Amino acid sequence: MPRFADLQVPPFNQTANGPLDLLLSRRSASAKAMTGPGPTPDQLADLLKCAARVPDHGKLFPWRFLLFEGEARARAGDILAEATQADGMHERQVEEERGRFLRAPLVIGVISTAREMIKIPVWEQELSAGAVCQNILIAAAAMGFGANWLTEWYAFHPVVKERLGLKAGERVAGFIYVGHPAAPLEERPRPDMAAIVSRF
Repeated sequence: MPRFADLQVPPFNQTANGPLDLLLSRRSASAKAMTGPGPTPDQLADLLKCAARVPDHGKLFPWRFLLFEGEARARAGDILAEATQADGMHERQVEEERGRFLRAPLVIGVISTAREMIKIPVWEQELSAGAVCQNILIAAAAMGFGANWLTEWYAFHPVVKERLGLKAGERVAGFIYVGHPAAPLEERPRPDMAAIVSRF
C-alpha cells in the first residue's frame, strides 16, 4: 500500500496559516502546574458554547457539563478523599486526592449520556462527547488559557460517580482542567505523518 511519505508538515508554530497556527501549536498544560485566574463568567459561557458545537448525529446532545469552581472544587476533593480512605489508601494519598480538584481554577466535567438507540450507535454518541472535550481544549487555547484533558481513577470509581451526581449509564468523557500554565509549555514529540497516513 503506498505511503503518504511526501506529506510536508510545517515546523512547529512556523506557519503563515492564520487560524491553523493555533491547531498546529496547541498543546496540553499540566493540571499539576496551573494557576489562576480562570475564565470569567462571560469567557466560560463562550467556552461552553464552543464545546457544544460538535458533530452530533441525530441532534441528541449526548453529553452534559458538570462545573467545578470555587468551593465546589474542595467539596469534590472531599469526595475523592473519602473514596480513597474507604479503599484503604495511605493517609498521604488521601490528602493528595483531597486537593486534586484545586489544581486549577476551573474543572469542567464532560459527562457522556450516550444511550442505546435504534438508528444512532452508542459509539457515535461517545465520539461526540470526545469531540466536546477537544473543542474545550482548542477554545481554551484560543482564549489564552491552558487546559488539560484527564480522566484518572475517579472518573471510573462507582462511589465517586454517584456522589458527583452521575445517573445510571452516564460516563465521564473527561475532566478538563482550565487555568494558566505556571511555566512555559514545552513541545513534545509528534507522530511521523508518513508512518500513520496511507492512501487507499
